Amino acid sequence: MTEPGFLETLNSLFGGAVTTLIGAFTGRLMYHSGEVKLGKRRFFGKELLWEIPVAIGMAIIGEGIARYLELGQPVSTGLVAMLAYLGPRGAEALLTAWLCRKK
Repeated sequence: MTEPGFLETLNSLFGGAVTTLIGAFTGRLMYHSGEVKLGKRRFFGKELLWEIPVAIGMAIIGEGIARYLELGQPVSTGLVAMLAYLGPRGAEALLTAWLCRKK
């Protein structure tokens, strides 16, 4: 029998909703850290507060997409983290590129 991975352990300890939110907040924190590194933000600035609703919104959107695609754990949490990192504008650009691709 294989050992459970990190996301499976989080999922069993906290449940799927909390694991999804952890993934979303991690994605937004990665984006925020990149902006800090580029000098566009301070780490503990007011911009950090705006990341909370973005993370929650992207978690809801990501869970909906994961359910539509019938993805299980931990793939759905990875999808949520990726979408949270991209944020609303990045997700819109990704969706637009996918919908407008040439067949």
